[in-house]
Amino acid sequence: MSKSMTSLERVLKAMSHQEADRVPLFLLFSMYGAKELNLSIEDYYSDPKNVVRAQIKLREKYGHDCFYTFYYASIETEAWGGEVIFSEDGPPNSGKPIITERVEISDLKVPDIHSSPCLNRVLETTRELKRYSDEVPIIGVVMSPFSLPVMQMGFDKYIEMIYEDRQFFDKLMEINEEFCIRWANAQLEAGATAICYFNPVSSTSIIPKEMYKKTGFQVDKRTISRINGPTVTHVASGRCLPIIEEIIETGTLGIGVSTLEDIGALKEECRGKLFVFGNLDGIEMCNWDEGETKKKLEELIEKAGSGGGLAISDNHGEIPWQVPEKTLLNISKYSKILGLYPSKDADLNEE
Repeated sequence: MSKSMTSLERVLKAMSHQEADRVPLFLLFSMYGAKELNLSIEDYYSDPKNVVRAQIKLREKYGHDCFYTFYYASIETEAWGGEVIFSEDGPPNSGKPIITERVEISDLKVPDIHSSPCLNRVLETTRELKRYSDEVPIIGVVMSPFSLPVMQMGFDKYIEMIYEDRQFFDKLMEINEEFCIRWANAQLEAGATAICYFNPVSSTSIIPKEMYKKTGFQVDKRTISRINGPTVTHVASGRCLPIIEEIIETGTLGIGVSTLEDIGALKEECRGKLFVFGNLDGIEMCNWDEGETKKKLEELIEKAGSGGGLAISDNHGEIPWQVPEKTLLNISKYSKILGLYPSKDADLNEE
């Protein structure tokens, strides 16, 4: 057995497609921190000190291998002047779209990252976690330019524009790309180790492969090439296997995958090319007992653990509020028991 590693060493080894001491565990806590501190979700996100305290406390409790500075997706439209709707036990949502007519796209201006109070709370969280430890990877988050318009203008109007109006689509992508690159690089400068590039609209659960290749694929290649650090793409529960070759070509280093797809098949397609993280079902997780939790971990590690290149995580990029602590403790426990390396296929993978 290899000696114990720090979380950063473990994750870097896995991302290099090698077996570390064990499979890394990413418990991606966002609003769950409010539950841990017994605060409302709105109050929790009002002060970066709350998020820092919760990230440290949650990692001490569950022993996972990252800090996660994701607040909520609509923080990006908030930076553009949009409304955020908070709930008691779920992720905050975006309110009324900031773009009601396509012609308004011509007047959009990229928000200044460092003048935005909401984005600065994330940057302050990142800086404080970096000061706390150099041994834990910090995962920052951006919405891809291709997926952000769902919140900027509404799902239906955005999909119609993709098919009907390439002129305004291209203009919005130009603006969003600039914002995404600046936002990602600001987080990296603040201390983030890598950027999770959320891109659910690219998924074939939402848009046909051929349309993605003409649109979002081109956007992703341009954007990721200008982000000054490693990125991992996440399709937020959607399917990605039909476009995995395109995702690899964007230059991203990893992919967050859905429980809807076979993790073994995905791992084989990604072996040596993309680091894979997933794909525990965050909704089903709310009802798992210890036996079911162990079974899910066994299946995941058996199918995708050999040769490194895997981190255990949920399939959506966010632990739901409703998942019991006991289940998370069991996930932590069995990931460390069942995920020990070397795997039985280690010698075969080295050949």
